[in-house]
Amino acid sequence: MIILLCGLSGAGKTTLAKSVKNRLTGSEISIEIIDADEYRQKLFTDLRYSKEDRLENIRRLGFVASKFSAHGIVTIISAINPYDAMRTELVTNYKQVKVVHVYCPVNVLMERDTKGLYKRALLPDNDPQKLYNLTGVNDPFEIPLEPDLYINTDLMDITECTGRLSAYIQYQYYLSYKKSMAV
Repeated sequence: MIILLCGLSGAGKTTLAKSVKNRLTGSEISIEIIDADEYRQKLFTDLRYSKEDRLENIRRLGFVASKFSAHGIVTIISAINPYDAMRTELVTNYKQVKVVHVYCPVNVLMERDTKGLYKRALLPDNDPQKLYNLTGVNDPFEIPLEPDLYINTDLMDITECTGRLSAYIQYQYYLSYKKSMAV
């Protein structure tokens, strides 16, 4: 199974993925996290933030995730993944991809601004530190219309979010196990 966490920068995707992995450690469910930021820094250094590069990044992450998933490892991809067409492509190309929209309002993200990205995106155009491609501010984010799960990190704390996603993964894992036993 591949859990595709998508949402704006700072919404809590990676924090949630790590928390879920910690919660499910020791259970029969093995979890691997694929963090888009980490993979960009270590493996995909050739990619920038154009639409084409963003799509290619997600294709690569999906391929890696499919390899873990094929070995029974629940793989959580933590990525902004702003385009519905790419999310649909992953759902179509790989087995058991579940789209989870990790939502937080932009105004709250601007207050949190843990990486300073929102501040940079709001700088004047002539500022050399200006960030021109921050998803949700000056680059598009297509909200998933029918995600498999919706988690609002503004209204729920990390414990609640972790519980919700962990329960969802356990339920889906159990369903897939039952299906494989019936074959």
